[in-house]
Amino acid sequence: MSAHKLLLLPGDGIGPEISAEAEKVIDFLSQAGVAKFEIERGLVGGAAYDAHKVAISESDMALAQAADAVLLAAVGGPKWDGVPYNQRPEAGLLRLRKDLALFANLRPAICYPALADASSLKRELVDGLDIMIVRELTGGVYFGEPKEIVTLENGEKRAVDTQVYTTHEIERIGRVAFELARNRGNKVTSSEKANVMRSGYLWREVITALHKREYADVKLEHMLADALAMQLVRWPKQFDVVVTDNLFGDMLSDEAAMLTGSLGMLPSASLGAADANGKRKAMYEPCHGSAPDIAGKGIANPIAMIGSLGMAMRYSFDNAKAADAIDQAIAGVLGKGLRTIDIKGDAPSSISTSQMGDAIVAELKTVLR
Repeated sequence: MSAHKLLLLPGDGIGPEISAEAEKVIDFLSQAGVAKFEIERGLVGGAAYDAHKVAISESDMALAQAADAVLLAAVGGPKWDGVPYNQRPEAGLLRLRKDLALFANLRPAICYPALADASSLKRELVDGLDIMIVRELTGGVYFGEPKEIVTLENGEKRAVDTQVYTTHEIERIGRVAFELARNRGNKVTSSEKANVMRSGYLWREVITALHKREYADVKLEHMLADALAMQLVRWPKQFDVVVTDNLFGDMLSDEAAMLTGSLGMLPSASLGAADANGKRKAMYEPCHGSAPDIAGKGIANPIAMIGSLGMAMRYSFDNAKAADAIDQAIAGVLGKGLRTIDIKGDAPSSISTSQMGDAIVAELKTVLR
């Protein structure tokens, strides 16, 4: 069994706390002989700025380039609000995405039966929900140029952000979505604003042609992004795989995540293109932020972090056994009524971050027995 090279970046806020729980799972999988790891650790975000005055150091970027996968917890917090714009904590995350060419962001929105009542929607709308949002991650308005604020002759200021997409960028994210759908519900919903944006018009044109040429066996529908936002809260279980651009994907995936009851539940994967050996650069992280208001209190939910490790086992390490076991362990713990405070609901009590990590490891022992 070859060892998986994994770079751990705990980051800021609750990041170190939830990262420690993921390490418990890593240690157990190693001891159980299910997987082997070569672990490196680095700094990113505010932690990196405090140490090196940059959001991620060149040495840690080199570790990321050499790793089979990066497992990142969270970045940011009010402590660093005054740092230079290019060195803000989020710049470390953006550099990782850009330098590793992580163009495909996979954000599952899964509602566990035990948590259906924690959603803001009625149980019947979300019980059994399983959506995969596929967000294009390295193009669009977040990276397009020009991106500037200029002072006009009359003294007013004008801000410009540029939405740019090419045929290649749209095709490669489309392929990811269609391939995922073939192993799920065989349906893709492509979302843009083709009615008012030229980039959206091209997006729809390219996805339609790709579907006809290579994926005619998969059901395809197009839906404007604002309509999709409405449908997510009206009838979310109509969706299987949703593919969209960087900006709309950022918004729609957060909306879909909250259908499940808590951002603390949901992992994500960011994938690059496959090389000649089928290997991809990849980074895995929870969908939630650094939650500085609860950092250090031992009450953060580590499930999204542990679930992100599960996605790494599936998409980077080709270890479906470990990935399935992690998913089953999380579901098993929730089924027993164990809750961190963010998903406590009407439960009589909640457990700590470390207690949830311990419970998932204990459940893993049962699953893998």
